[in-house]
Amino acid sequence: MDRDRIEVDDRSGRPLPPRLDPRAGRPARSPAGGRRSRAGARVLRGLGAVLSVLLLAGSGWGWYLTRVAEASVNRTDAIPTTGNSGVDGASMNLLLVGEDSRTDLTPAQLKQFSAGVDDGVMNTDTMMLLHVPADGSRASFVSFPRDSYVQIPGHGWDKLNAAYADGYSSTSTKLPEEDRKAAGQQLLVRTISQLTGLQIDHFASVDLLGFFNLANVVGGVEVNLCKAVSDSYSGARFPAGAQTISGADALKFVRQRHGLPRGDLDRVVRQQVFLAGVARKMLSEKVLLDPTKQQQLVKAVAGSLTVDQNLDLVSLGQQMQSVTAGAVNFRTMPIVGDAKDPQGRDILQLPGTSALHQFFAHLSDDAAATPATTPSAPAAPSTPTVSPSSVRVQVLNGSGISGLAAKAAAALTSAGYTVVGTGNADSSKYTQTQVRYGSGASAAAATLAAAVSGSATSASSSAPAGTVQLVLGTDWAGLGGASPSASSAGGTAAGADTDPPRTAADTSCIN
Repeated sequence: MDRDRIEVDDRSGRPLPPRLDPRAGRPARSPAGGRRSRAGARVLRGLGAVLSVLLLAGSGWGWYLTRVAEASVNRTDAIPTTGNSGVDGASMNLLLVGEDSRTDLTPAQLKQFSAGVDDGVMNTDTMMLLHVPADGSRASFVSFPRDSYVQIPGHGWDKLNAAYADGYSSTSTKLPEEDRKAAGQQLLVRTISQLTGLQIDHFASVDLLGFFNLANVVGGVEVNLCKAVSDSYSGARFPAGAQTISGADALKFVRQRHGLPRGDLDRVVRQQVFLAGVARKMLSEKVLLDPTKQQQLVKAVAGSLTVDQNLDLVSLGQQMQSVTAGAVNFRTMPIVGDAKDPQGRDILQLPGTSALHQFFAHLSDDAAATPATTPSAPAAPSTPTVSPSSVRVQVLNGSGISGLAAKAAAALTSAGYTVVGTGNADSSKYTQTQVRYGSGASAAAATLAAAVSGSATSASSSAPAGTVQLVLGTDWAGLGGASPSASSAGGTAAGADTDPPRTAADTSCIN
């Protein structure tokens, strides 16, 4: 039938969803579809599509539009039955990723988008968590920088963007391609759940063409740059000030990381700013009161959208229909510094497990509160501290990760601490890093503990007098102060966890 024609139920008078074949006319996806790492707009593709479907559900056409989307989306078995646990209540947590498939693009579009070539690596470079509290009055989006150094279940420590690839490549090649992709998605979900302490309820991803179509159909998005930029790598060339960008320019804008003060972290801010502009457009009267525009938006992205088996777009859209631009928050996962991994690659160090879990457990509170109304935590008892050079540290590896004690000792030495020895702990099953101290070393322990986020501090008879033992757990992510490798990692990431949340209503300029 003609997709632009609307059928009406004879009894209720309500519009009927079109009779669409979810996969009709769609080219087969090749295994190489997700193997490019240069797209940079991956989170935009996922979030933009979800926004276009969900935010429109509050309009008069929401019932019809979400059913059009339901008929067009692809489904995947992305939510694992084990290894996905944590805070689970009436709130909803949805993991958004991007599929870097170019199978639907013509050679002319590849050139227009500066899409790059297949580099043979199947990574998901950008991921974002959508958190919606039970009342649906607001939404929080938290970006996960791709170089975050995390523990991937069953695969050890690596960059976060390797999780999908690990799950995909470790699955038998004899299985159908969709099953191998689902294995990659499930491992990524388990990794994010372990990292955040949250149960991930749903999964969504969208391909490159879906994002391009979205950027064009909304008529462009307004962004604001503090300075003019000209980047030959991404092709981003924009003047300073407020401006409207769309199509290929939108891809260039969100891809840029060279020449920015904080590299990939500032690219994340660009992605958030662009998505905030998309949300403002979606929530504007020009879209909410224009049925034709709404139809175009849903058609532009729904066919490029892949979601888990149980995601009900209608219900989720209804839950979010009271969201306003000022109640859509964008944040970045806390980062404590840059470093090098054992292979010499640039990585981003994260706080300890307990600190990360606390951050994600309070997303609903953070979205609703302002600095003036957020209750302050009780003051901790004051403990005297000393100069790092007077702190004698014995580093013990309790993580089971080979060579970690030597790495930590080098970091401590560079930070000014006095390392008196390294070795293995009594067990290789420590999940939380410990700071233990002998007699006369309480102030020294307090000094070290302040630089090791998420660690547990205690007196110990096993620690020599005047000495602090640093027992490394699997949550060890380096020192929380100035990173010893920050100057060599292409910019500093320290302080990313203190970036104030942006809302979709914020139009201030960015770097």
